[in-house]
Amino acid sequence: MSSVIHLENLRKSYYLGKQELPVLKGIDLDIFKNEFVALMGPSGSGKSTLMNILGCLDTLSDGKYVLNGKDVSRMSDNDLAEIRNQEIGFVFQQFNLLPRLTALENVALPLIYAGVTKKERNERALEMLEKVKLADRYHHKPNELSGGQIQRVAIARALVNRPSIILADEPTGNLDSKTSVEIMNLLTDIHQLGNTVVLVTHEEDIAGYAKRVVRLRDGLIESDRKREEMAHQH
Repeated sequence: MSSVIHLENLRKSYYLGKQELPVLKGIDLDIFKNEFVALMGPSGSGKSTLMNILGCLDTLSDGKYVLNGKDVSRMSDNDLAEIRNQEIGFVFQQFNLLPRLTALENVALPLIYAGVTKKERNERALEMLEKVKLADRYHHKPNELSGGQIQRVAIARALVNRPSIILADEPTGNLDSKTSVEIMNLLTDIHQLGNTVVLVTHEEDIAGYAKRVVRLRDGLIESDRKREEMAHQH
């Protein structure tokens, strides 16, 4: 079984003048196809940096990162942008939708960069809105939708490129608890449809939806447990 994400001795440092500030200090991690993994850790543990590297938004200082069989460790920014568009679907806390576009146009947006024809873009975008049960609101703009509906549009947009992984960064951070449950149930459904989901959260109840929890502390993996293992410990 090949991993979708393979990290080997991954390191990341930032520099203040000549002073090196190591953030990730040697991460080894494999995430396999159709896993649902939560990344957790206190502020400053390195989880946001790791998320940015996994999402090809930031580069690593040392080590190796292989995404879906492609070694992205040494790629140029242009190549990384292309990999991002092909392999990764992002769901952010801030939704990041364009306010002047309709739900359908927002979902179709990644396909423009992929060079898909307008007819196919709209068909695929509508199909994804159906998956997140929002097809009836396809012509609405973000300001005409509730927070939960906006996050559904963002999830549909993340799915439209048929990516290798869905990266969800605090996807319920701006939502009330009832809406958070709806969104997490939706991510669970999407995982069950065969998608690999990596969730970054600091909330235990949100991490509870994942099948495996990887905890970071001080730039290292502190623990990595599957849900069934955790059940035996209580």
